[in-house]
Amino acid sequence: MLIQIRENKNAGKGGSVQRRIIDCVKPVSEGVHVADVRIGLGYTSVRLDNGSIGIAWTAQSPSRSCTHEAKAGTLVGKPAGEFLEMLANNHNYLARTLGLATANALATALPRPEATVGDILDIVSIHAGDHVVMVGYFGPLLSKLRATGCKLDILELKTDKPGTLSPEEGEAPLAACSVAIITATSIITGKLDALLASLGKPRAVVILGPSTFMYPRAFAETPVTHLAGTRVRNVQAVEKIVSEGGGTMILKQYLDFETICL
Repeated sequence: MLIQIRENKNAGKGGSVQRRIIDCVKPVSEGVHVADVRIGLGYTSVRLDNGSIGIAWTAQSPSRSCTHEAKAGTLVGKPAGEFLEMLANNHNYLARTLGLATANALATALPRPEATVGDILDIVSIHAGDHVVMVGYFGPLLSKLRATGCKLDILELKTDKPGTLSPEEGEAPLAACSVAIITATSIITGKLDALLASLGKPRAVVILGPSTFMYPRAFAETPVTHLAGTRVRNVQAVEKIVSEGGGTMILKQYLDFETICL
């Protein structure tokens, strides 16, 4: 349910993307507490006591022991604002995962532009003359992208993916591309700001994936043109799949995929 809030005039102005996101939803975190936390192998979910839920990609924990979250067993009941601040943790990606999932849950209370439902490649209108850089390996998009005849470069941290470039090799393609499709997991890894700064003058920049923070103000004064994320349709089913280690391909039957044009 949307609620009326006092607009944070500093939200979306300066600072890292993580800090912009925090500033955007901080006002709606007051008085809200965490009701449920699931840290799955693929995704993490955070449900708030107002019924809202958010999901985010589960980053690899830095722990060298069998304990990956030191506060496990005490997370439920904590203020949502405390969880939200984890997104700014510079040393722990798993903390950022919890922070982004919380931000995504809180964002459901914010008014936002009407979303478009449909294939993001159709919305952006990829054509043969485009040079597309995909940051993150979105396998389901590859056949359709290649069918357009566009030039395609894929940047991927996991070097075992065929035909991909390392982040170092991707600097020149990022500067030259006309369309950039960037995984929302880069918000968690802290790479998004650097990726956006590396772009030349692309006609479209898409943040893509279920982790996407779907509130345009957080991306004001950046090159981002499209936010392509999800809305949870079935809370109980999503929580069960997250708990059992499921990923996007299983979760998608209980998600609505939406795109907001900035």
